[in-house]
Amino acid sequence: MFWPVIDRNQCEGKRDCVDECPYEVFEMGVLLPADRRELSFVGKLKGMGHGWQQSFAVRADACHACGQCVSACPEHAIVLARAE
Repeated sequence: MFWPVIDRNQCEGKRDCVDECPYEVFEMGVLLPADRRELSFVGKLKGMGHGWQQSFAVRADACHACGQCVSACPEHAIVLARAE
């Protein structure tokens, strides 16, 4: 089994993954202030520039590992990871 992992430093909240995923795995949301502290300097600049909007894999268990989200993401912020 695989699930999508989103690199918070790369995601710019452009919602391509939301639009492309046929299994409705993703939703847009606002990155919480506590999670913003973990970002790199560049990640914080990107976050502020995009109103902290990012994609979240809220239904990761519905992922079929089709890879459409990976291909659709212009920032290459998504990888499919094997569930352990």
